[in-house]
Amino acid sequence: MTTPAFTPRVFSGIQPSGGLTLGNYLGAIKRFVQMQDEAYETIYCMVDLHAITVWQDPADLARNTRELAAGFIASGISPEKSILINQSQVPEHAQLGWIFSCVARMGWMQRMTQFKDKAGKNTQNVSLGLFGYPALMAADILIYHATHVPVGEDQKQHLELTRDIATKFNHDYGVDFFPLTEPVIEGAATRVMSLRDGSKKMSKSDPSDASRINMTDDADTIAKKIRKAKTDPDALPSEAAGLADRPEARNLINIYAALAEQTVDEVLADVGGQQFGSFKPQLAELAVEKLSPISTEMARLMADPGEIDRILSDGAEQARAIAAPILARTYEIVGMVR
Repeated sequence: MTTPAFTPRVFSGIQPSGGLTLGNYLGAIKRFVQMQDEAYETIYCMVDLHAITVWQDPADLARNTRELAAGFIASGISPEKSILINQSQVPEHAQLGWIFSCVARMGWMQRMTQFKDKAGKNTQNVSLGLFGYPALMAADILIYHATHVPVGEDQKQHLELTRDIATKFNHDYGVDFFPLTEPVIEGAATRVMSLRDGSKKMSKSDPSDASRINMTDDADTIAKKIRKAKTDPDALPSEAAGLADRPEARNLINIYAALAEQTVDEVLADVGGQQFGSFKPQLAELAVEKLSPISTEMARLMADPGEIDRILSDGAEQARAIAAPILARTYEIVGMVR
């Protein structure tokens, strides 16, 4: 458990790999916004160093980094309340990442399921960075002594590795220096599924644009995609148990519940018995109300990239004020001559 000596601090990041979707917003960014008003210091990051574990076109990477920052800001992450950075502007991440590469064990890395999924049968030809990046992910978190990280189930293994690295470092050097970061895994939010196939996660890599709502979509596009979303012929149930074998219905109800900040049962108490022909317009209206202002503000910010760059530069300065002393003390503990 985290000791009281550590300031309650949240760190989380998203890769700027392009195509921010409703899944990113409901699964992560919406929660980031809420946490900045809770009893934490909050640091949110565009993890551009992680993005290059697979080759990126440089112009695309720069644009995607700014677009992700615009999505954070337009969604309500305030530079006055949170530190907003892109990872590469804070070199302490990479410096601590090397130390942790020497703490982590090969066997730990080989157990990482995301590496196996991404590399497939091509393990000898992927980058060394793709194999070793969980050590950098641990450094992203621990360079700020972050005590809490909001994570989805698919990232929980990486946070367990972060705790293993902190534990081994503290044990090896006889210190209580790095906190054992706690995951913040929310209940029903929202694993948002494809609008064309409720058994698959909504993804920017799906060849069909109709399968997802992009955070850059305008109001008409959002409404049209929801109207055309795949459904089944049955009426909506009045209780959540009735959604068990109905993946498309469950997905649309989950999206409505997340946008309306209601539980699934609260939504079904209102719409149970309705056909999709009457429910979809309600969902479309709610989605446009919540998402259209975000896409409009993203477009405004992307038209003035200098504003985004200034916010990220200011954030990097604030972040380094926290990170530099932690790195300096780490080097002293390890025995580096300063």
